Amino acid sequence: MTRESRARLFMAALAMILPATIVLSISIGAVPVSLADFLQLLQKWLGFASDEGAGSQSQMVIEVIRLPRTLLGILVGSTLAVCGGAMQGLFRNPLADPSIIGVSSGAALGAGVGIILVGMLPVAFVLTLQIYTVPFLAFLGGFGATLLVYKIGTTSHGSSVATMLLAGIAIGALSGAGMGILTYISDDTMLRNLTFWQMGSLGGATWKQLLVIIPIMLGIQLFLIAQAKGLNALLLGESEARHLGFNIQNLKVRLIILTALGVGIAVSVSGMIGFVGLVVPHLVRMTIGPDHRYLLTASALLGGSLLTLADVIARVIVTPAELPIGIVTALLGAPFFMSLLWQQRNRIG
Repeated sequence: MTRESRARLFMAALAMILPATIVLSISIGAVPVSLADFLQLLQKWLGFASDEGAGSQSQMVIEVIRLPRTLLGILVGSTLAVCGGAMQGLFRNPLADPSIIGVSSGAALGAGVGIILVGMLPVAFVLTLQIYTVPFLAFLGGFGATLLVYKIGTTSHGSSVATMLLAGIAIGALSGAGMGILTYISDDTMLRNLTFWQMGSLGGATWKQLLVIIPIMLGIQLFLIAQAKGLNALLLGESEARHLGFNIQNLKVRLIILTALGVGIAVSVSGMIGFVGLVVPHLVRMTIGPDHRYLLTASALLGGSLLTLADVIARVIVTPAELPIGIVTALLGAPFFMSLLWQQRNRIG
């Protein structure tokens, strides 16, 4: 079997896993929803059943809580995974990740500022402004962090991945200090919002929020996937990519802006969720190879499924309470990251 055939088969398998993950996420929780109720409600949505097709409690749980939460998990997971794959291609390093190089930290600081600013306004304006202000400030924070990392790590002789990673650590420390200041000046309500937001959660998903972010996040993913040929050329080196006719500087700017926007919005609506952008593209790369034409699309499918499954685990592991999803992804992703470092150590040794 050729590599392209294996990649197509792998993506077909992921495309079949995603609907199963959606059904699982909708069915499991503090209030269980039977598959029969879900199928009856699905028939109602499609116009094949009357309004009495599903029980009122199950219908409310699915429409108001589970389905928006599931869709948000798919959007955030796929966006973080695609952004992670793009960053790894840009830096030509499988250890590159939006959270490791400071993009997530910068976006977190921007979103934290937005949460504090919105919290100072009258209640009537809070919900409306939070939908727009927090994502915008998160984008500015992520973009500023990405641009700073890139400027520090790039000279006329090229880009230094090691320097960028160290710059990301420094930006993460500065962002942590900024979040500490915001925590210090917060009142009880702001402090609670910041604390839970920093640990990551999909529990705040609403249809109004989804209507705003769905076209933006899907658009970002499609634009990043469209850069696949340029990322493939970068695998050969910047000079080789220039000889192939690619405008490397414009490509880098596009990748930086799109990644910052994607991570910024993801962080603003779900809080800090780490390691998805690192683990998912690396798993895909180990399975089907480094061709970004398939890698980015497969990462989107796997990232959506993986984060949705992590959310299911977060809901049931400490029932009836709920574990922040950022803790679950860290517990899953940190050992994987350490195994990657161990493998690199063995290769160097």
